[in-house]
Amino acid sequence: MNLAEKIKHLREVEGELRGFKRPMTQMEVVKAMQEELSESISQAYLSQLESAKRLHLTASSRALLARFFKVHPGYLVNDPPDYSTDLLTDMGHDSDRLDTWLTASAQEWRSEPVLQEFLQCLAETGEPRRYLELFRQLMDLPLEGLEAIVEAVTSHIDSTLAD
Repeated sequence: MNLAEKIKHLREVEGELRGFKRPMTQMEVVKAMQEELSESISQAYLSQLESAKRLHLTASSRALLARFFKVHPGYLVNDPPDYSTDLLTDMGHDSDRLDTWLTASAQEWRSEPVLQEFLQCLAETGEPRRYLELFRQLMDLPLEGLEAIVEAVTSHIDSTLAD
């Protein structure tokens, strides 16, 4: 992936994360950067980067974009011609792949402690697929009903432990 594609992708992701349900415009990125970081790059510069008219970032621009999009500055470079993000080795059994994915996802979501803890607990359980199947069934219940079930089970467990 080249730098232009990466910046376009980051605008898409950022737009979704901010609830726009669409990519952020270049101008929205520039304004948000100024509001949140008190510094910015110009929309024209961002446009040149995205259209690949400018192939490289200055160190200060790379650092600023990395802070804004919350990525490692090293991500904001062109990948070498033969670079691949695909796994080239067999990961083994499917449960190993799920455990690996859950653990990696937990680390990726460290800015959301509840989600991080959930994914990590799921990764550490012996049967994450069974839990996922049960969680899926629970999602069919109305939220209030699910809260009542959790409260009843928690109360029962607490009273059993107290005895």
